[in-house]
Amino acid sequence: MWKQTGSGALSVGHPVTLTYDNGEGLEFRRTVAVDDKYLFTLKDDVTNKGSSPISLFPYALISRHGTPQTAGYYILHEGLIGVLGESGLQEYTYKNIAEKKAVNFDVTNGWLGITDKYWAAVLAPDTTARLKARFSTGTLGTLPTYQTDYLLDAQTVAPGATVSVNARLFAGAKEVAVVNDYDKQLKLNRFDLLIDWGWFYFITKPLFIAIDYLYRLVGNFGLAILIVTVLIKAAFFPLANKSYASMAKINPLAGCLPIAIQIPVFFSLYKVLFVTIEMRHAPFFGWIHDLSAQDPTNVFNLFGLIPVDPTMLPVIGQFLHLGAWPLIMGVTMWAQMKLNPAPPDPTQAMIFNWMPLIFTFMLANFPAGLVIYWAWNNSLSVLQQSVIMRKHGAKIELFDNIKSLFVRKKTL
Repeated sequence: MWKQTGSGALSVGHPVTLTYDNGEGLEFRRTVAVDDKYLFTLKDDVTNKGSSPISLFPYALISRHGTPQTAGYYILHEGLIGVLGESGLQEYTYKNIAEKKAVNFDVTNGWLGITDKYWAAVLAPDTTARLKARFSTGTLGTLPTYQTDYLLDAQTVAPGATVSVNARLFAGAKEVAVVNDYDKQLKLNRFDLLIDWGWFYFITKPLFIAIDYLYRLVGNFGLAILIVTVLIKAAFFPLANKSYASMAKINPLAGCLPIAIQIPVFFSLYKVLFVTIEMRHAPFFGWIHDLSAQDPTNVFNLFGLIPVDPTMLPVIGQFLHLGAWPLIMGVTMWAQMKLNPAPPDPTQAMIFNWMPLIFTFMLANFPAGLVIYWAWNNSLSVLQQSVIMRKHGAKIELFDNIKSLFVRKKTL
């Protein structure tokens, strides 16, 4: 039985030491320490009091009992994860590993563990150690189990000698700054990939860094998103200028290019809002208390005036959520589309006319931060496009129609 030497519970700055004598000549001494971000450091000392040398294999594992409920989105990985030497990033969902049963790796410079959306438990051995690493599944009675583990090369303990081996376990929130710091301090192999930045990693991570930096200046993630949107629009202004100029003179479809270019940014912001714990429960203003969740208001119950939740209706309920910000986004998108000359092809014209309505319902269940970004981006595009079109002498029918509407009302 393991016994604690000394007193007190494990805490930051107060390690705990445990000892165990197996009764066969081996004495084990384990010292466990933890920092303020839940990185556990373990040092095992083994003393051989016998008369013969003995070989021991350092071993570590993380095991999960039972299959957890996951978000189920293809843009988010939850399950077994690791970066294992030259094999690179390895991701296995609970379903994948249940089909494979076990996956083995023989590598150096690796880390491995099990990740949830916002939290993870990860083994991070010495980067120079040769690992026989494994992802596997099994059962405990009828309960499915999932495990990541590694085995190091054998160490021989001579009679009267003591050998030591170290291990590290991170078990905490996947905060970007924390993960990045451990990646640098411990010289781990792409530990930042513990956060699922996705295919557009080269956009998604810098986008988060920019938003997080601005958040520290203005104190609101929503405002930070709005500022980043302005910076992005400024960066793409030369291209937008050429595109809108071409649309006003030659090619009506050229106005779609700025919309197409922002799709990777849109998807990357979606990832940032969805996977980073920093965005979890981050408020904006008014009724938006969580930028990572959908707009809680609903036009179908007059924004709460009618004490009914339309989304609970059978069959059609899932289509009956439409908040205030998606409506604002739809109006701004309609305004932007109306600035474009009507396509000569009737089918294209019909698609263009329906796009704002389709996007309004499509984005109704997306994170509010994403909808606010899209509405703000549309508004900036309307302003930008109007300036460029006036510069090139193009007629802006949208403003003329609005002007004539007010003139008509005044006459009546």
